[in-house]
Amino acid sequence: MSDIRGVFPYLPAPMSTPRKAAEIREAFLRFFEERGHRRVKSSSLVPQNDPTLLFTNAGMNQFKDVFTGRETRDYKRAVSSQKCVRAGGKHNDLENVGFTARHHTFFEMLGNFSFGDYFKKEAIAWAWEFVTRTLALPAERLVVTVFRDDDEAESLWRSIGVRKERIFRLGEKDNFWAMGPTGPCGPCSEIHLYRLPGGTQAKIDEHAHRFFALDQAEELGSDSWMELWNLVFMQFERKEPDGPLNPLPRPSIDTGAGLERVAAAVQNVPSNYDTDLLRPLIDEAARISGKTYSPTEAVDARGPSASMRVVADHSRAAAFLLADGVLPANEGRGYVLRRIMRRAIRHAQRLSPDPVLYAKVCAEVIELMGDAYPELVESRVRIVDTVQHETDLFLRTLDRGNAILAEELRRSKRVSGDLAFKLHDTYGFPLDLTQVIAAESGASVDVDTFEKLMEEQRGRGAFAGSGEAAIADVHKSLATEVGESEFLGYQQVAAEATLKAILVSGKRVSKISTGEEGELTFDRTPFYGESGGQVGDTGFVTSSSSRAQILDTQRPVQGLIVHKAKVLEGAFTVGEKVELIVDAERRAGLRRNHSATHLLHRALREILGEGVKQAGSVVAPDYLRFDYTAYQPLTDEQRLQIERRVNQLVYENHEARTKVMDPESALKSGALAFFGDKYTQLAKVRVLQIGPSIELCGGTHVSRSGDIGLFKIVSEGAIAAGVRRLVAVTGPEALNLVHEEEQQLSRAAAALRASPKDVAVRAEQAASRIRDLERELEALQRKQAAARSSELAQGAREVHGVKVLAARHDNGEPEAMRELADKIRDQLKSGIVVLGGEKDGKATLLVAVTPDLSKKYPAGNLVKELSKTLGGRGGGKPELAQAGGGDPARLDAALARAYELI
Repeated sequence: MSDIRGVFPYLPAPMSTPRKAAEIREAFLRFFEERGHRRVKSSSLVPQNDPTLLFTNAGMNQFKDVFTGRETRDYKRAVSSQKCVRAGGKHNDLENVGFTARHHTFFEMLGNFSFGDYFKKEAIAWAWEFVTRTLALPAERLVVTVFRDDDEAESLWRSIGVRKERIFRLGEKDNFWAMGPTGPCGPCSEIHLYRLPGGTQAKIDEHAHRFFALDQAEELGSDSWMELWNLVFMQFERKEPDGPLNPLPRPSIDTGAGLERVAAAVQNVPSNYDTDLLRPLIDEAARISGKTYSPTEAVDARGPSASMRVVADHSRAAAFLLADGVLPANEGRGYVLRRIMRRAIRHAQRLSPDPVLYAKVCAEVIELMGDAYPELVESRVRIVDTVQHETDLFLRTLDRGNAILAEELRRSKRVSGDLAFKLHDTYGFPLDLTQVIAAESGASVDVDTFEKLMEEQRGRGAFAGSGEAAIADVHKSLATEVGESEFLGYQQVAAEATLKAILVSGKRVSKISTGEEGELTFDRTPFYGESGGQVGDTGFVTSSSSRAQILDTQRPVQGLIVHKAKVLEGAFTVGEKVELIVDAERRAGLRRNHSATHLLHRALREILGEGVKQAGSVVAPDYLRFDYTAYQPLTDEQRLQIERRVNQLVYENHEARTKVMDPESALKSGALAFFGDKYTQLAKVRVLQIGPSIELCGGTHVSRSGDIGLFKIVSEGAIAAGVRRLVAVTGPEALNLVHEEEQQLSRAAAALRASPKDVAVRAEQAASRIRDLERELEALQRKQAAARSSELAQGAREVHGVKVLAARHDNGEPEAMRELADKIRDQLKSGIVVLGGEKDGKATLLVAVTPDLSKKYPAGNLVKELSKTLGGRGGGKPELAQAGGGDPARLDAALARAYELI
């Protein structure tokens, strides 16, 4: 990174002051650990159990249920460095990234949190201590803002030495936070850093007053002050939109400081892109392209430096999203990732025609951030391969877009807004690129319509939910009221329990009777609620005089197990004792298939590489389905190796061992956590080991791998770009599949008059013989057609000086008719050929015209008229046209009409 120090004349700092971004991150986490906070791992960029979020976009996302009281953890203070993505939906400012100092798609949010523990006094004091002492940023270049009515916050800031002239009260727009129209909310307080060079204390005071108190930010330059840290004081709750603020019984703290901004301040550089988080990526793009980066040139939207910024930012977003299991797609999260990647690829092409530039910069992200985020290293192969695959695909798409635009410019001197939007949305053309290409042809672009369509797209967003069903309010309140259901299913398939609640049509009732269907919750249950890919248990619930069938079991809220039931006889009342009985045979199938899924995952990673990542799964009683990341199909050899490896692990009869431990210890032990992070947010997790397979899993499993019996792959294929699906069976279902295949083999052997072991050789011999016979038949047909063409040509009539032949052909195959027509046309030298035939009960007509007559008698026009007689449709070129779909009984009439038409 080039030395551009001296731009902002503050710091020197003590030698112990953290300088590098990695040091700042660690210093922040350690600072709050020393003050009683639990260091919590960053959650996935794919939010868990939050249907309102496209991507994780703030540090508090993973603690949302803790703040609202729906979840409790074994700590009241937390600190994290959270990876975040803001792109799509209301946070969609993608087109600004690269052209400003601080817009990003991916960023890290440093945050400390209090769940009803400490409040404003500690939060304010620690924030000021970390900024001014640990980071050594000068207090004389800082201001703080508070909510207009927050006297307490102002008093606390003044008590630690902040002068009154540096504290500003702002309104609800700037200094009040709310989780939504209803729910937790509260005032916030921000620390801002003065970024202009030089300045006495009096000058900075005056500038701050004009910027914050008089709202002259636009006049003074919005980048002259930079927000460093936001402290949210979550002390109220709104129970209805615009309703009164009710004090929370246990106020909480939620803070956020963007690591990129903090690093820019500490490293004394003009923009986030010049920090050691992003500048090495820019330097890599510059090295590959042979171009030079200039921070000041980057304000030019068409300059190479701006393109380097885009590539650097978007390489981080792509690498982290791919590591968290998101893949390019045409909808949802995958669509947003694809837009980010394609924008980066386009800017990479501006820098250099080298098609691997973007993939190489993404690989540099892994080198730069792999120590802090090991998932990048684990996903290296997938990241680089997916980026390169998307690059190759998009470059072909760009070529098609260029062709579409060129065709439009040949027809018109104005590119429509609809086409400009299509080029942007489908082919990745930004408006300015379309305008440049249009201007080169002396054309313009309908910008107004384009902007209107863009605004409609922003309003729609590219996202309709996180993929998880929204949790019904009734289930949330039910979980709070009745508490967690104790799960007994690891040890038993039957148990006595107390009926705690009944829901019918989403409403709480005290009783459910014969014929009714509803949802039942119990204080304890052996029934497994669907999660982790394993479908829910079925079975029965009984009492002394009543019986109900359990149709399904779900887990709509963490800890709450809901049984969907139909009462077969009698009635059930809240509070009564019942007997719960799981369908044991069905559960046995689920256990076999779930354990086999783990062994399959292990085998895939051993044979295809550790970059393979689970992309989804279904564990049913009679089959398993496993989706994994890969672009290439399995070869026959790989499929055989995988099947053999899983069965080897089955035959070795490994014990299924489980341990309950904290998430950090579990991950350090080597356990895999895909769909991950929902496990890592729990206080305790269940680790399952079967031989070499170690994964976090809460599902039900066999006691030993030998209980699986047999594993057999049924099918393998692509379900989306970069995602493939394996379907397999185990135990009795696998044995049945083997028997079915043996029966098929026996039938094939009988038909080929061979033993089963010789079927493949005999089938190849038969196929070869069939190909030889087909070639012989084709030769005979060509010979016959030549003789037939000479015979038919002699029967041509002359109509007004034009030779015309209209005849039936026994073979109604279009290809055969074209060959015959060509031969007759060649023999006529000048003339018109009309052939009719029948194929699969439908008429076919073909018209061939020699070149010298095609302008006067276009074949396409003739066949259209003749097809009307048949009741069919047709068309084609002036020398050859075809019609079909009509009534074969009217073929002779159509052929006779040909002479009349000529």
